[in-house]
Amino acid sequence: MKGFPDLPPLWWLGSIGLIYLGKYLLPGWHFTLFVLNVVSWLFLVAALGLIGRSTLWFFRKKTPIEPNHQPKDLIVEGPYQLSRNPIYLALVMLTIASAIGHGSVLGIGAAMLLWKVLDRRFAEQYFKQTRRWF
Repeated sequence: MKGFPDLPPLWWLGSIGLIYLGKYLLPGWHFTLFVLNVVSWLFLVAALGLIGRSTLWFFRKKTPIEPNHQPKDLIVEGPYQLSRNPIYLALVMLTIASAIGHGSVLGIGAAMLLWKVLDRRFAEQYFKQTRRWF
């Protein structure tokens, strides 16, 4: 889609849209348990914290956060010590939080689909464009 801003948060919004769409099209595929709401909130808080800490490192290193821009520095501190893509991981966690909070079986599939899209469209593209050794 030419001219479409191909950004991870837009793909995340699509995954959230699938959860809400499924809630109305497949109402029998949703369930509610109090404990799931607690788990949902834990995922939500953890994901937002991960996004905040990860984003902070982009500002500290003065490098662009957009995946289609050329980075000025390699970030290996903070959450990047544990994951190469903590923001993508957090977006998937937010989708899981929404799926759990809405009791959406379809939402877990949306989270897996989002993971695949973020991996193929952004993470792998970065590695294809970046030299490994010299």
